[in-house]
Amino acid sequence: MKTPLLSVERLNVTFNHQQTVVNNLSFSLYAGETFALVGESGSGKSITALSVLRLLPNNAQIKAHAINLNGDNLTQRTESEYCKIRGRRIGLIFQDPMSSLNPVMTIGSQIEEVINIHFSLPKKDVKARVLELLQQVEIPNPEQRLKDYPHQLSGGQRQRVMIAIALAGQPELLIADEPTTSLDVTIQAQILTLLKNIQQQTGMALWLISHDLALVSTVADRVAVMQKGKIVETGPTQTVFNDPQHYYTKQLIAALPSINSCLNHLETEKPPLLQVKNFSCFYPVRKGLFKRIVDHVRAVDDVSFEIQQGKTLALVGESGCGKTTLGKSLLNLIPSHGGQVTLNGITLNNLSGEALRQQRANIQIVFQDPFSSMNPRMLVGDIIAEGIKALRPKMEPAALKKMIQQLLHQVDLPADSALRYPHEFSGGQRQRICIARALAVNPQLIVCDEPTSALDVSVQAQIIKLLKSLQEQKGISYLFITHDLSVVAEIADDVAVMYQGKVIEYGTVDQVLTHPRQPYTQKLLNAVPVLKN
Repeated sequence: MKTPLLSVERLNVTFNHQQTVVNNLSFSLYAGETFALVGESGSGKSITALSVLRLLPNNAQIKAHAINLNGDNLTQRTESEYCKIRGRRIGLIFQDPMSSLNPVMTIGSQIEEVINIHFSLPKKDVKARVLELLQQVEIPNPEQRLKDYPHQLSGGQRQRVMIAIALAGQPELLIADEPTTSLDVTIQAQILTLLKNIQQQTGMALWLISHDLALVSTVADRVAVMQKGKIVETGPTQTVFNDPQHYYTKQLIAALPSINSCLNHLETEKPPLLQVKNFSCFYPVRKGLFKRIVDHVRAVDDVSFEIQQGKTLALVGESGCGKTTLGKSLLNLIPSHGGQVTLNGITLNNLSGEALRQQRANIQIVFQDPFSSMNPRMLVGDIIAEGIKALRPKMEPAALKKMIQQLLHQVDLPADSALRYPHEFSGGQRQRICIARALAVNPQLIVCDEPTSALDVSVQAQIIKLLKSLQEQKGISYLFITHDLSVVAEIADDVAVMYQGKVIEYGTVDQVLTHPRQPYTQKLLNAVPVLKN
C-alpha cells in the first residue's frame, strides 16, 4: 500500500480554549498528487493548513494525534526545528501576494532570502538560482525584473513571484491557499497551468485550498469538502462532483454560476437610461526633472454604449483594460477627456457644483472590496446614513432611523446591524451593507465594480439574487463590471467587452457569450473553468 507524504490524524484547533474551528480532522496527501480542500469562507480550510505549519497566533490551541510528513511526526518538533521545515520541505503560497510580499524589498532580494536561509551557496550561484526560478514561473525579462518592487508588477506577476519564493526551498509539498482569487480568468488559467507544469517537473505534491469548485475540478486528483471545521465528503474529484453524497456538496455545486444561464434570457426593449458616446479618459505620463507630460495612457478610448432602464450591462475584460476607470469616470470620480455622458436626457459632462452633486444621487457605486470602502470607525447605521444626510439634511432622526432599518431589511440584514462595526461582519454581509448604502439615495443606476469577485460561490449566488430582486422591485439599472463571464450569464442583459481601453464587442448576453465575434472574447470564454462531468 502506498505511503502518504502528509498524514493528518485527528486534528483539533480551538481559539481561546472556547471556539472550535477545526474538529477531529483526518486526511492524507500523496507524493505527486493534487489534493484540494474546498468549502466556504470560515469552514476552516486555511486554519488547517496554517496549523500543519504551526503558523497560528498564540491564542490558538492545536491538538493532533499525529501530523506526519514522510514519516516525520511534526507534532514532536520544536519551533527551531519547524523553521527548517517551513519553506524547505513545505512551501506556502498565500492568497494575497501584495500583502505577503515585502513592499520595500526587490523581488530578487526576497527570493534570495529564502535560498540563503535553507542553502549554503556562493553568491553567484544564488543569483543564478533566482533567475532560474523566475524563468521557471515564466516572468518575462527576469534579468530586468530582479530589481523591481512588488508594486511594479501586475497581480498575476506578483502571484508568480510568490510561487518562485515557495519553490526556492525545493519543497516536497506545496500548499496553495486560494492562489487565483480575484485574478482574471485568463491569468487564473495561466497560474494553474504553471503550477501543474512545475508539479510534473519536480514531482512535488500540491495541496490546493479553494472555494471554486469548477476550478478544482480541472486540476485536482482528490478532493475533500469541508464544512464548519469538519470534512463532510472526500474522494476522487470526478466521483465527488459527479455523484455528491452530502447535502452540503450538492448545495455548493448548485450555487455555481453557469454560462448556459444566458440561454433562457428574455429580451425586452426599454428606453435608454444612460447613454455614453465617444467617451475617453487618459492618464498623463510624466518624465524628466520637471515631470513634463510626454505621453498619455489611453485608459478609456472612444467608448460608446447605452444602458436601458431596469436592465444590466456587464462590462468585461482583463485587469488593466479600463473597466474600473470607466466606471469611476462616469461618476466624475476621475476626470474624463472627451465624449458625452447623458443620464435621463441630462448631459452630466457640463454639470458642476450643486447641480452635479444632485445628479450624483442618481448614480451610485458598489466597490470591489467592501471592507476598505467603509470607514472602520463608523457604525454601519452611520455609514448608510451619510448619503441621506448629505442630500436631506433636515430629515428627522426618527425618520432617518426608520429608513436605515428599511434599507437593512431590503438587503436581508437584521435591524441591529446598524449598531455594529464593519469588522463584525462576513465578506458577503459587508457587500450587502455597501449595497444598502448605495440604495439609500434612491439611485437610478448603480455601478457594481467586481462586487462578487472574492466571495464564495454560495455567497456570490446570494448577492446576485439580491441584486436581481432589487432590480425587479425598484427598476434600478446596473453597470456590472467583472471578469467572470459565468456571473455575467447569470445577471446581465447586455455585454460590452473591453480590451486596451476600447469596447471591441457589444451585444445581448446570449449573442456575446454563445456566438462571440472577436477572438479575444472567445479567449475569455475558453479560460472560464467549468465543472467537469
